[in-house]
Amino acid sequence: MHQRSFMFGPPPKVIWVRLGNCSTAEVEKLARRHFEAIKAFHEDVYASFLSLS
Repeated sequence: MHQRSFMFGPPPKVIWVRLGNCSTAEVEKLARRHFEAIKAFHEDVYASFLSLS
């Protein structure tokens, strides 16, 4: 998906959560911490890949 998103663009839009083995609560904290970046990614018609860690 990572390579496809760069080659062909959206859709799909890919958010790569780079946390390893963790709880759902930790994923939620990450998403909340990066809310503005996720929102901007969603609104950007040209963006196809976002990596969060």
